[in-house]
Amino acid sequence: MQAKVLKIDPNFPQSDLIKEAANVLKKGGLVAFPTETVYGIGANLLDKRAIDRLYEIKKRPKDKPFTVHISEFETLKKLKIRLSEKAERIVHKFWPGPLTIVAFNDKKEKIGLRMPRNKIALELIDKSSVPVAAPSANLSGRKPPVSADEVISGMSGVLDVIIDGGSSEVGTESTVLDVTKDPFRILRQGAISKEELLTDFHVLFVCTGNSCRSVMAKALLEKFIKQSGLSDRIKVDSAGTGGFLGIPAAENTIHVLKEEGVDVSSHKGKGITGELLKKSDMILVMERRHRDIILNKIPAAGLKVRLLKEDSDIPDPIGRSLEEYRNVLGIIKNHVENIFLELFENYK
Repeated sequence: MQAKVLKIDPNFPQSDLIKEAANVLKKGGLVAFPTETVYGIGANLLDKRAIDRLYEIKKRPKDKPFTVHISEFETLKKLKIRLSEKAERIVHKFWPGPLTIVAFNDKKEKIGLRMPRNKIALELIDKSSVPVAAPSANLSGRKPPVSADEVISGMSGVLDVIIDGGSSEVGTESTVLDVTKDPFRILRQGAISKEELLTDFHVLFVCTGNSCRSVMAKALLEKFIKQSGLSDRIKVDSAGTGGFLGIPAAENTIHVLKEEGVDVSSHKGKGITGELLKKSDMILVMERRHRDIILNKIPAAGLKVRLLKEDSDIPDPIGRSLEEYRNVLGIIKNHVENIFLELFENYK
């Protein structure tokens, strides 16, 4: 018997279809669903027959448990998961997102856990009201699928429902991090890099085009951080609200930073993305409108976003004289120095 295919809008998931799939899952059925990384097969962790069936389909030894997918942090308490303060910081920073952690429960059993970012996945897990075991939706030895068509061609005959939610956003498996020992250990490289995971603090500067002001701020803060020996602990990035991918820094930006002993001639511009905003711990913008754009994109970023110059906007020098660039650089430098001192106090 072929699986029932439910086509669900990835941006505006239809509640009735999500509920239909969730009911199948809750009652012991197997449901393929999209995440931001790859498609997975969901089974009710509390239903032994469903889990046995999942092991059989995946040809997986039973001493190798499946990752548990959750939709809210409160579930960690229900599962009695024990996390150190450091591990809690990491999951709150990268969840929902492409990170799987391996942690201990109160019985010292290791459990893999993940909170996907995909809207369909989150709603499916939430509406099923059960912990969901979910390996990738592929037969042993095959590449994990990133679309419903790939799932249908390989597994339609062994599943009950396949949710077609379009192509996976990332298309790479989640990074797996073992947090049961310190230092933490990466068990599988994936969508989140080792550098992103293990860096203590990320700073992001945002302007309009990512060719002038944010480039200056990033270059100066990186210079101060390098001089202080904190490069391994604090990472700095820049982006634009209207940035074009790959554009170089403005010629005058390159010139004035060269006067500061910094070379940004290899800079390649980029725009803000949800992923970039989410991984940043501090987001410093040049104008109030940049803050508004970010908050419109990700309202939850509100606590991380602030003006670099606290009481006013920093003017955009694009297209103006070299002297105007020097003036703007001077303003930025004063405020970047304050940011550096703030960071140095916390990370020295």
